[in-house]
Amino acid sequence: MLNKTIRFFLENKLVTYLVLIVFIGWGVVVSPFGWDTGILPSDPVPVDAIPDIGENQQIVYTEWPGRSPQDIEDQISYPLTTSLLGIPGVKTIRSNSIFGVSSIYIIFDEDIEFYWSRTRIIEKLNSLPSGTLPEDVTPALGPDATALGQVYWYTLEGRDKDGNPAGGWDPHELRTLQDFYVKYSLTSAKGVAEVASIGGFVKEYQVDIDPVAMKAHGVNVAQIMAAVKNSNLDIGARTIEFNRVEYLVRAIGYIKSLEDLEKSVVTVRDNVPIRIKDVAKVNFGPATRRGGLDKGGSEAVGGVVVARYGANPLHTINNVKSKIEEIAPGLPSKTLDDGTISKVTIIPFYDRTTLIKETLGTLEEAISLELLISILVVIVLVLNLRASFLISSLLPIGVLITFITMRQFGVDANIVALSGIAIAIGVMVDVGVVFTENIIRHTEMPLNIGARGKKLLNVVYDATIEVALAVITALATTIISFLPVFAMEAAEGKLFRPLAFTKTFTMLSALLIGLIIIPTLAHTVFSIRIDKKSYKKVWNIALIVGGVGLSIFSGYYIAMSLVAYGLVGYFTDKFPESKKTWTNYINIAITVVIVVFFLTKAWLPLGAQNTLFSNFLFVIVVVGTVLGALSLVVYYYPRILGWCLDNSWKFLSVPIVIVLFGITTWLGFDSLFGFMPDFVKKTGVYQSLDSSLPGIGKEFMPSLDEGSFLLMPTTMPHSGIEENLDVIRILDKRINSIPEVETVVGKWGRVNSALDPAPTSMYENLINYKSEYILNESGHRMRFKVDKDDAYILTDSSTYNPKEDEFRSIHKEDLIQSKNGEYFRQWRAEIKSPNEIWDEIILNASIPGLTSAPKLQPIQTRLVMLQTGMRAPMGIKVFGPTLESIEKVGYEIEKHLKQVEGVQAMSVFADRVVGKPYLEMEINRDAIARYGITVNYLQSILSSAIGGMKLTTTIEGRERFNVRLRYAREFRDNPEELKKILIPTSNGYQVPLGDLVTLHYERGPQLIKSENTFLVGYVIFDKKEGFAEVDVVENAQAYLTDLIDKGDFEIPPGVSYVFTGNYENQIRATKRLLIVVPISLMIIFLILYFQFKSVQATTFIFTGIIVALSGGFIMLWLYGQPWFMDSVLAGMHMRDLFQVNTINLSVAVWVGFIALFGVATDDGVLISTYIKQLQDKNPPKSVKEVRSMILEAGSKRVRPAMMTTATTIIALLPVLTSTGKGSDIMVPMAIPLFGGMTIEVLTMFVVPVLYSKWQEGKVKRELKTQKV
Repeated sequence: MLNKTIRFFLENKLVTYLVLIVFIGWGVVVSPFGWDTGILPSDPVPVDAIPDIGENQQIVYTEWPGRSPQDIEDQISYPLTTSLLGIPGVKTIRSNSIFGVSSIYIIFDEDIEFYWSRTRIIEKLNSLPSGTLPEDVTPALGPDATALGQVYWYTLEGRDKDGNPAGGWDPHELRTLQDFYVKYSLTSAKGVAEVASIGGFVKEYQVDIDPVAMKAHGVNVAQIMAAVKNSNLDIGARTIEFNRVEYLVRAIGYIKSLEDLEKSVVTVRDNVPIRIKDVAKVNFGPATRRGGLDKGGSEAVGGVVVARYGANPLHTINNVKSKIEEIAPGLPSKTLDDGTISKVTIIPFYDRTTLIKETLGTLEEAISLELLISILVVIVLVLNLRASFLISSLLPIGVLITFITMRQFGVDANIVALSGIAIAIGVMVDVGVVFTENIIRHTEMPLNIGARGKKLLNVVYDATIEVALAVITALATTIISFLPVFAMEAAEGKLFRPLAFTKTFTMLSALLIGLIIIPTLAHTVFSIRIDKKSYKKVWNIALIVGGVGLSIFSGYYIAMSLVAYGLVGYFTDKFPESKKTWTNYINIAITVVIVVFFLTKAWLPLGAQNTLFSNFLFVIVVVGTVLGALSLVVYYYPRILGWCLDNSWKFLSVPIVIVLFGITTWLGFDSLFGFMPDFVKKTGVYQSLDSSLPGIGKEFMPSLDEGSFLLMPTTMPHSGIEENLDVIRILDKRINSIPEVETVVGKWGRVNSALDPAPTSMYENLINYKSEYILNESGHRMRFKVDKDDAYILTDSSTYNPKEDEFRSIHKEDLIQSKNGEYFRQWRAEIKSPNEIWDEIILNASIPGLTSAPKLQPIQTRLVMLQTGMRAPMGIKVFGPTLESIEKVGYEIEKHLKQVEGVQAMSVFADRVVGKPYLEMEINRDAIARYGITVNYLQSILSSAIGGMKLTTTIEGRERFNVRLRYAREFRDNPEELKKILIPTSNGYQVPLGDLVTLHYERGPQLIKSENTFLVGYVIFDKKEGFAEVDVVENAQAYLTDLIDKGDFEIPPGVSYVFTGNYENQIRATKRLLIVVPISLMIIFLILYFQFKSVQATTFIFTGIIVALSGGFIMLWLYGQPWFMDSVLAGMHMRDLFQVNTINLSVAVWVGFIALFGVATDDGVLISTYIKQLQDKNPPKSVKEVRSMILEAGSKRVRPAMMTTATTIIALLPVLTSTGKGSDIMVPMAIPLFGGMTIEVLTMFVVPVLYSKWQEGKVKRELKTQKV
């Protein structure tokens, strides 16, 4: 079947080319990079920065205004939690009870469908037994989204016609506009689940009671409350018919103004109406605030757009932006005193589009560089332009087919998914190399030289089917090696499963192209013959003219390479016959220069501060070194392999030492040799080796550089609103003064959303820092015009030279864009990485009364909070029977954690669980009974007089405003005045509150958290730079356990603690991988066994995995050594260039190893297949014949094997030097691949040597048997 398929497409070229055209066109249409051809439609693969790895979560949100956290917990959160625990599929229920709000987070198992879980919750809420909740409380289901869906934040600002800040708008005006116009408009955009408001003042009608006037007129609070409620009502009296016309009868009674409310009658005394204005002052005022927004030190109003669950973030954001453009003309404007027209404008301060596009830009650049490098390697090693074309064509076509499969199978494009393509380039090249190299070898056989037409077709066919089975086997092992990634669960599964899909799609695409496209292209390309000299001359002259014309009109002088091609072709006939082969080499040299030029221009490994020529030389040296080394292997391979066969045990000692060293670097010297006696362990040599080889640290995932930080400190629980406003204003101003910071917007308290349960003392400062270089909208670096001194020319004709002038911020608009210019760096010279920007932020965030905060980023924080409930990636949950016991143990743990090795002491912070000042009124039941007052009646009066109960809501067109009643501020702003509040009795007498209650102060909770009904508090901490998460947690566990054993740390009865955060994810992922990786390796072994029908041969191939695995661990160890690559070239530190620092064993690193497993067997499969073919044709009869057969097989397969290795190694160099968004995940995956493939060269010697020893033993036994 396979052979028939290959022959069909080879004989029916029209079908093949039509299929190829469809693949290319379709791939361009669905490309996630949004290529605009102007002809084809665009239906791109949905894109995001990272996969949504949040929990399967629903929120039940309940408001009970004015109630304390304790009341909320006791009467809402706890009873709801106990009721909801019985829903099928519920894994965990967390609750947060804060002032006036209960938020319950229900986490379901991963296999529970999202919207099904919502229906079950609604069913449960609708069937709650009577009395479960207070009568005036109605729980609601939160938006169909998670906090990770917060994709777009914005502020409303007054701007002039040039877009400059103009102001002139009061916070309440902007908030009203946001609540009743902007919010609803943006919510209507497709994909939006919710738009929540934050900041400014919510306008309301406030009725401030004057107790003196109230007493003088003989009215009470209850009467005033009734008057307000009865003054706001519209009714309809059906219809009347008059003069044969029907009229709708309507009585207008809604409150439209302050006067309407003031004229409302409270009661009548002696036929004189007592109006509200006689006993109270009616005015507009702000509602009580539990959250606010500050931008750069000024009060701001804005909102957050939350994408619906399952909606594509980029599409949602684009829909929101379209809606903003639609409503922008209708936003109000006003003329200020100075004549400036200030128009309300929607200004984004967090737009995930930037991160998405920069991440895609990084990946697009990495994949483009890999393609260029692959083409370069193929040209140099094959030394055949036609063959190079065949192999290189596979790469872009394979990538386009991968995009098609991603679109059809619903795999979104993100940093992780597209990394699957990046790490698969080497394997794709391998497929092309094997097929093409075998076709070339067959065409160069004496019988096939000059073959054309049908004969050439048969040659191509025979060459293809000869290696097809070996390629399929090799690819099958690669695909099977990714079974562990498919089997991952929870967060790591959601994160890396897309990568497994894309890598599998890429492998299958490469196989498809290798089987049906490359043979057809090979037959076409090798059939081309231009024999007539006149045709050649015309073609070469056209190349010369075209090259000159393109250079002049396009400005790209690299087009002169066409002139070079033309000149070489034109003068070929004048070469002596013996030197005509030079033409091919000269053309190859020209092509290499072109490819290296484009590679250098796109890569710029030494940075924009060095010239293009310096970067060009560096690329030539790096690529030349790798290619040179591997070319030497190819050249001297027969000699080296011959020596290895003659001295097999001497040679095998080398890979054995490498494997042992690799395992030691992984597990640690002491872990492997801890069985040694104590006197050995105390020697200097042992301790030195233990220090140098401590083992590789473990963590869950390296964090993605999002281009922004989230600073989340807190103030003390007792701090008031004014204190919070002052602190966040100072904090934002300080951070805004850092040159690398673009914008800073601080939020205190909570957004008006179920997704945000933050208390007023919690801050979220969203800090957007500038990219290192100015980027365009697609996330690519931009070039700007410079003069001969490399100074940037500004639009005002002045210049700025970063090397000589004092640093200053230059905006993109002030520079002149030029395709031949230089990149513009926006960071100061001493700032090398985002970590150093964070250090500057921490220095500026030191304010008295403000706690420290771990290093966080927006998406990362949302994910951590979804998974653990904490605002830090590392922490401890303390469970206990009472809040006081939880706080006490939390304080103790905080004190002890600061002493743990690897813990950053400044970041340790235990929840101040009980620290909010409470003014409690203890009701004297005897006193209220004496006056005939019930507890319920007294509470209702107090909730209005002090708290300001919402009595009704006005309806003013599309706007709605609450009407609130309470005592005037001067009569309720201190305890003594509170005692004077008058409580009406049934007989008309009014009793001072002080006669009915006793006032006293208590410390209580500001926020009450629980998990599965058990009270919980958090102790958060962060690790020091250079330490691994798992190691730090294990250190902390051991330290606390040791303290408990010694009696220095006592845990009260009923209290327990558990470590949580990314540590839990890492432990779960490790356990899963320990089960699935061995299973996948066994399956690979079985596949190889079914191919070779021999356990020995399969085992020999399998040694490639062990050797490559060791190489990966050694490379990880080298990255952690301070001396590794500690050198400077052209002002660029090599450690900075290749981002050499400690790399821990994370899931990303293990994915890199898993990718390595599949590639590491390819060379062994190829050489073993060819050995088996030679053995079947001519079985060896002696040891000499065995070694001759092994040498022949190795020599024939070493070139394609080295091409694969060279391509993989060199193609990973741009990934290793990548610093853009997304590189944080790509680099850890690339390091084990790079190290493993470097050492994997030994496989080309190990497998033949082992195979030879096996076959030699068989031959010797046969000879012995024959003699007997």
